[in-house]
Amino acid sequence: MYKVLVIEDDVMMSNMLSMYLSEEGYAVKQAYRGDEGLQLACEFEPHLILLDLMLPDMGGLEVCAQIRNVSQVPIMILSMKSEVSDRVQALKTGADDYLCKPFSMHELTARVEALIRRSQSSHTDAVAQTASAVAQTAAAAAPAGSEEAIQLDVERRLLLVRGQLVETTFSEYELMKLFLTHPGKVFSREELINAIRGFDSFVTDRAIDVHIVNLRKKIEQNPKEPKLIRTVWGFGYKYTAMPNGNLLNTER
Repeated sequence: MYKVLVIEDDVMMSNMLSMYLSEEGYAVKQAYRGDEGLQLACEFEPHLILLDLMLPDMGGLEVCAQIRNVSQVPIMILSMKSEVSDRVQALKTGADDYLCKPFSMHELTARVEALIRRSQSSHTDAVAQTASAVAQTAAAAAPAGSEEAIQLDVERRLLLVRGQLVETTFSEYELMKLFLTHPGKVFSREELINAIRGFDSFVTDRAIDVHIVNLRKKIEQNPKEPKLIRTVWGFGYKYTAMPNGNLLNTER
């Protein structure tokens, strides 16, 4: 049974979410404050977190940032704020989805299902045990200092940059997977939006640009002069590394 943590100070809204998700087969816990939510996020180990931006003790973005520092659990923001700037800021902070109030419960559960399905959640200790071995494999597969030493372990959904494990959001991972599978292909922003549609609600050109900026910070030796993810002015982006050795299959 998948577990969902609801961090929402509106008791009526929280109870409604809990009741609806419980009827859909999820195990649900509720927190009405940011500090309670952080504690439950650690103790409950949810597969997904629904997070309100307006909490009585601390901002939802602060809660999101603190969770993201220690976990890659999917986070869906629930908010009355509908401005693009609010969505972009949530995305930069580490949220994976953003749903404006009021919303359809049918849409909410569809997004919850999509996020959990694509997260392929694994326990932190399992990742810790395998990351070192995977990193060694990646380091051996590519020359030291190579600009092309960017690899994905598709079985464990890990990104390795020149032999070092780098954490990504789910949207960033899906984009990197698309780039590495089709090196040299020019993707329009619409194609990139479609690649993550269904589990990332930030389906705008601006959202794609933010993802690209974040990915460049993680994989480029000099993000201000990117050599891997190139901008194709007036159209979109392409990944320029050689295709050999970019995807690792570690299935035993």
